Amino acid sequence: MTLAHPTPPGAAAQPDHPVLRVRALRKAFGEHEVLSGIDLDVRRSQTVCVIGPSGSGKTTFLRCVNYLTPPDGGEVFLDGERVGPLPGESLHSRGVQERLNRTRMRMGMVFQRFNLFPHMTAMQNVSEGPRTVLGLPREEADARAIQQLDRVGLRDMVERYPGQLSGGQQQRVAIARALAMEPRLMLFDEATSALDPELVGEVLTVMRELADDGMTMVVVTHEMEFAREAAQEVVFMDQGLIVERSAPNMMFEQPTDPRTRTFLRRILEPMRSRRDG
Repeated sequence: MTLAHPTPPGAAAQPDHPVLRVRALRKAFGEHEVLSGIDLDVRRSQTVCVIGPSGSGKTTFLRCVNYLTPPDGGEVFLDGERVGPLPGESLHSRGVQERLNRTRMRMGMVFQRFNLFPHMTAMQNVSEGPRTVLGLPREEADARAIQQLDRVGLRDMVERYPGQLSGGQQQRVAIARALAMEPRLMLFDEATSALDPELVGEVLTVMRELADDGMTMVVVTHEMEFAREAAQEVVFMDQGLIVERSAPNMMFEQPTDPRTRTFLRRILEPMRSRRDG
């Protein structure tokens, strides 16, 4: 697929163009095919939650979207601009790498682990990208960092080091770090899975606020209530395929595929039992 008039880097997508367009994305590790041809469109201000069993390809999908893991086939477009090499180009060529770096600056990603620099304060962790990658003056980068830390509820902790923060606070710093690059798209890979249960809520609250503010997001999550409340669309993946996709009320109340029904029954029934108990 070729888009005749790709959007210039950093420009807003046209109303009829999705912010993220994925077509026939494939990835295999050896003989194991992890992604078997994924198609997905995500439009501006839309939150799409991706659910599914472990090993279904959810994390690999996110990593292939921004080429942290180069896919074996298919196409990814951000704002109409192709991510990765054009046909016949080498991924490792200088021009492709420069183009890929520019594209990644417009995709924020939050991982399971926080990956903060332990010798830097929260403010320094957040301002490092705008200063070194975007070339902002230190004063402007620090002001942006404080603004984003305030956005995630950590205005009073800008001078603390990661070791002085809880896991939930560290993950919120990681979210602020991604937001400080002013991305067009945010990717969340199980952002709460490494947290103690009592800290999950504070991170999900920030993510809900981002969704309410109109941030375009793709969220791989096992938090079903978050998916039900925050998403406009829920995607169920299994064995490297998108099995089913629909609005949250349809996905959780009337799933059509037997695999989806089995997965949700296994996840939701224990949750209901604990709530009713």
